[in-house]
Amino acid sequence: MEFIVILCIVIALGFDFLNGMNDAANSIATIVSTRVLTPRQAVLWAAFWNFAAAGVLGLHVANTIGKGIIDSSIVNEYFILAALIGGISWVYFCTHFGLPISVSHSLIGGLLGPAIVIGGAKYIIADGIIKIAMFIVLSPVIGFVIGFLMMTLTLWIFRNRSPHKVDNWFRGLQLFSSAVFSLGHGGNDAQKTMGIIAILLFSTGHLGAEFYVPLWVVIAAYTSIALGTYLGGWRVIKTLGIGLTDLKPVHGFNAETAGALTVIGNTLAGIPVSTTHTITGSIMGVGATRRLSAVRWGVATNIVSAWLLTIPAATLISGLVYWILQFFIS
Repeated sequence: MEFIVILCIVIALGFDFLNGMNDAANSIATIVSTRVLTPRQAVLWAAFWNFAAAGVLGLHVANTIGKGIIDSSIVNEYFILAALIGGISWVYFCTHFGLPISVSHSLIGGLLGPAIVIGGAKYIIADGIIKIAMFIVLSPVIGFVIGFLMMTLTLWIFRNRSPHKVDNWFRGLQLFSSAVFSLGHGGNDAQKTMGIIAILLFSTGHLGAEFYVPLWVVIAAYTSIALGTYLGGWRVIKTLGIGLTDLKPVHGFNAETAGALTVIGNTLAGIPVSTTHTITGSIMGVGATRRLSAVRWGVATNIVSAWLLTIPAATLISGLVYWILQFFIS
């Protein structure tokens, strides 16, 4: 049993690492496409701020994952093993094909599969799932609206300035905006892995009577996501940074700031949103201020299709894995 618990922790941290690889593009797509930093400089910058979130944004999302999605009474090490295999399988598939899907929702789908196999909807906490489902829709919409409004306001404020001067000013500002978004990315996404490990430790009797997130889990999760971000998911970076719309530093600053405001706000509220969804919506909102045709809607459609499939696909895979594991357990 102890071996399976340790194995699950290692896999969870591996999932966190893969999260960083897939979501590296979220933090740095705009700063790479505007050539403010080289890809390697950008991933180092993002990785640093991913880790820095450990001391800033609390553990609200980790507590939601640990206590707000499924009934912890049915959780054991095999449950978590199946959840992680389901989530990782879908993330690996999408990362391989350059699709910037939501790692967060893949993990949530992974948790739902074994719960459905055990008892259907009885062990799923409806309020938590409804909140997450709402923000699958709301987070990119909020990012789009804030990005559109910020870019519109920026264009009005700097309407009499030369494009060259505006570019130079926003190159510096983009370093700030990408750092803030990376902070939000680390704060929201690393906490999902913390929640998974904490619920595993709690359900197997390693935390005592009260659920909490140990400090070593916090440090390990932030370290894993930062390393994954540093190594980067280059195909995804290309899709988000170049595929959606052509960006200049002023566009990158507004997209990152809009995304950061959305993600950090949800992190403080304990809502495990998708940073991928949010920054994609923000980029599209900024691009739409130029003209609607500036957004490559065909690329956006492919991305949205992957979003819609993520929770069902991960749920199906993890449910099947748990069903198979039951034969070995019994």
